[in-house]
Amino acid sequence: MAQIAVLTGDLVDSTRQTAARVDIAMLALRGAADRIAAWQAPASATRFTRFRGDGWQIALSEPHFALRAAVVLQGTLGALGLESRISIGIGSAEHLGTTDLADAAGQAFEVSGQALDKMGDTARIAIAGPTVTDADAMIADLLGERMGRWTAAQAEAAALQLASPDRPVTLNEIGQMLGISAQAVNDRVRGAGCATIASVLRRWETLKRRESRDPAP
Repeated sequence: MAQIAVLTGDLVDSTRQTAARVDIAMLALRGAADRIAAWQAPASATRFTRFRGDGWQIALSEPHFALRAAVVLQGTLGALGLESRISIGIGSAEHLGTTDLADAAGQAFEVSGQALDKMGDTARIAIAGPTVTDADAMIADLLGERMGRWTAAQAEAAALQLASPDRPVTLNEIGQMLGISAQAVNDRVRGAGCATIASVLRRWETLKRRESRDPAP
């Protein structure tokens, strides 16, 4: 059975936020999830679903994009001065839900939810599943730690630059979107460590894509 990735999250310190601010965060996550859907070939809806006020979930038909999706989603929230715990579950799926993921079922959903329950208050990304290695988990830990040091401006620029798996979005393009100079964008993406993060994501995606084609016996 083909594997998918399920990302499950909840906002950090959501009880300190107004209901309106939580709603804004969810709208931002939904918008990012819609853009992530275009990474998959053919484009496949992530079926963004909100749970219990501050919880959310998306599904990816191409699990090698899971870490990039987590980084973009976290950066999208970081631009608002917010964070989410994000748990990635990789595995099979029995049912993707009737209209959204509320009644979805399968291994990927189970391991994603279980991993979220095990995350500590300071953790930001976890990854689990039968094919997930210790190295995968260490990469997720390091990405989470690095993103935890982003400023809001760095998070905003990083989310934009890393949101295209096919090619890096240029400084000029980001500058036009944000209404700032290319030099200002460069300062932000350098401060965010985007070059290193982009390299790690590309190599991880290539490795996972290769593993999906040639699974171990």
